[in-house]
Amino acid sequence: MPSNPILEQLLDEHLPALAKAEALDESVIAAAIKKGTMVLLANPAHKNVQPTLIGQPASVKVNANIGTSPFIEEPSKEIKKLLLAEAAGAHAVMDLSTGGDLDAIRLEMLAATRLPLGTVPLYGCAQRRIKAGGHPASFTADGLFEEIQTQAEQGVDFITVHCGVTRRASQLIDNAQRMLGVVSRGGSMTVRYMKETGKENPLFEQYDRLLEIAAKHNLTLSLGDGMRPGAGVDAGDTAQWDEVVTLAELTRRAWDAGVQVMIEGPGHVPLHLVQAQIQGIKQLCMGAPLYVLGPLVTDSAPGYDHIAGAIGGALAAWFGADFLCYLTPAEHLTLPDGKDVYAGVMASRIAAQAAENALGRPLAVARDLAISQARADLDWNKMAELALDPPMVRHRREDHKDREECAMCGEFCAVKMLKDFEAS
Repeated sequence: MPSNPILEQLLDEHLPALAKAEALDESVIAAAIKKGTMVLLANPAHKNVQPTLIGQPASVKVNANIGTSPFIEEPSKEIKKLLLAEAAGAHAVMDLSTGGDLDAIRLEMLAATRLPLGTVPLYGCAQRRIKAGGHPASFTADGLFEEIQTQAEQGVDFITVHCGVTRRASQLIDNAQRMLGVVSRGGSMTVRYMKETGKENPLFEQYDRLLEIAAKHNLTLSLGDGMRPGAGVDAGDTAQWDEVVTLAELTRRAWDAGVQVMIEGPGHVPLHLVQAQIQGIKQLCMGAPLYVLGPLVTDSAPGYDHIAGAIGGALAAWFGADFLCYLTPAEHLTLPDGKDVYAGVMASRIAAQAAENALGRPLAVARDLAISQARADLDWNKMAELALDPPMVRHRREDHKDREECAMCGEFCAVKMLKDFEAS
């Protein structure tokens, strides 16, 4: 990837700290950034942003989606969710707000967190059209690019842009006889725009215009999966893979312009297809970082989709995914509350830890070994420190925190039984 002065300056400033945090050599990170297989999320306009690496062998990261809806416009609750996502260990947050004053909400989030913040600029365009009495898909190309420019200047660190939703992909969807058609909001709006206007997707047709904005702000493009399957039975069809091929071509063009890129995908994928999906997308897109929603390995767990997504996420990360977008217990049902956000982040962090341990990543392996040693020592303070969710461990122990054994086993504790014998 050709040099980008802003990115180079960020690397010069933060590379030593990043290398230490990731337990990687500086040369490994620098080479991956140059190749495009790793991105550094950090828009200099986002004050005090925590520069964050996405792309293995850096640690697998977790994103939390928050934001208002047309039914629930309570920005203060979204800030609380943001802080809960941070407390749960999220590495990035996406503001998907569609209700209320979107600029004010976004600016408040940028001021409230050091975590990289992502958005979907098309939502801002759609909301303005609704307020003007129009349809969400009645946006204009100029309006969309103006929204992207504004958000880049505000400090947004990465944006989802559905550049691969083309007229060809739309026609393939029409012929696919999918169970659930287009389930991506941005993808659906773009398809309707193309059907109503007869025009091509402006993000595809004027892609160089997008690259010019992104390059000036180190705005990472998360190339959206508008054709992702919304049901397991739809996974791997022609429309989905056509979009991936288009995203691969657009990735090369972004790299030629010095712009960082992530690839999004793949949505609902049955367990036995996760490996092929992840490895296929990574190969087609030349190893660009892969940002996955789940994937959801069953469609039958509403209320527990954070678990279904964590199962898929663990497999996905093991097979090469780099960035896990959480799902919450509210997925497919309602807007998540604070407890949902916390549970969703933890589920995805567990998935990431499981995958990294299986991959033999030193930090993950060391953590599992250390907590196992703490269990062998019945060292509850150490167990809490090493746990992915220390407050949960302390909460569960509270009523019997002065006992050496847990309340499940008491005097039947298997570890203590043999330790006492050996000590006698």
